[in-house]
Amino acid sequence: MTNRRKKPGLRTVLCIAAIVALVAAVAAGWHFRLFGRASFTVREWWYARHWRERSLWLADYAVVLEAKPVDGVADNLSGLTWNADTGSLFAVVNNLAEILELSTGGEVLRRIGLTGMADPEAVEYIGDGFYILSDERGQKLFQVFIDAGTESVDARALQRITVGSGDAGNKGVEGLAWDASGKKLYAAKEKRPIHIYEVTGFPNAPGAMLNIEVTSDEARDDRLFLTDISGLHFNERYGHLLVLSDESRIILELDRDGHPVSSLSLYAGHGLTSPVPQPEGVAMDGGGVLYLVSEPNLFYVFRPQPG
Repeated sequence: MTNRRKKPGLRTVLCIAAIVALVAAVAAGWHFRLFGRASFTVREWWYARHWRERSLWLADYAVVLEAKPVDGVADNLSGLTWNADTGSLFAVVNNLAEILELSTGGEVLRRIGLTGMADPEAVEYIGDGFYILSDERGQKLFQVFIDAGTESVDARALQRITVGSGDAGNKGVEGLAWDASGKKLYAAKEKRPIHIYEVTGFPNAPGAMLNIEVTSDEARDDRLFLTDISGLHFNERYGHLLVLSDESRIILELDRDGHPVSSLSLYAGHGLTSPVPQPEGVAMDGGGVLYLVSEPNLFYVFRPQPG
């Protein structure tokens, strides 16, 4: 007598397929932090009345200048900062390396050559003509002075520190933000894992004793439902940190304790006609106008809209 295995019925096959699909969906949700994002969306709506008057409230922002190509830049536009002293923006291009001064309308005001740095990714103005530049792969931060007559910068001659360990490849320091009142520099490691360093004592005043401290807030970093960080900005009015994510296509506003309180989606809405392709730098002026740059060479402006 021959034993024959009974073929699985249609119901069994469908059950197996459903289980496989469920496991795949859960895995995708975990990988892209979709559950955290969905949970925050509910909390953002629930606490809107409380936070709207106590924060930047990014939900009220809308694009007023969308995807303007930056003249003379073909690709690799990365990093952005606001200089209140000049009333202009500064950005970096990481291949071929240069620093750009931009108008608030995205026009190139001047180009500054940059040598001696392998992979510049972020720039942050800290006052009195001084800026911090980041080298992503080496996880190094450089202090540079730029005035109206600066035509080129050689990073090999600059004061620097290293905030990470080893060569991070293309997953190193991607964003910078300066807390002027607290004299603290935030530096974001892009991913694997995402991490926001808090640096004090750099740069140090001329003649002062060198006392650099690098700390972090692991609880805050764990709460971020982002798959990467591509830019940072610190808002002095509220003491809130803006965190930009390329892969998650979002800007998050964090309160003083590191909790997300508002967001601006870069996929759709907020007047956008199409998603921002690869957001790489964010900055805000003293009037609360938000500026964004995206690879390959695009410039955006967002303004808060009357409620």
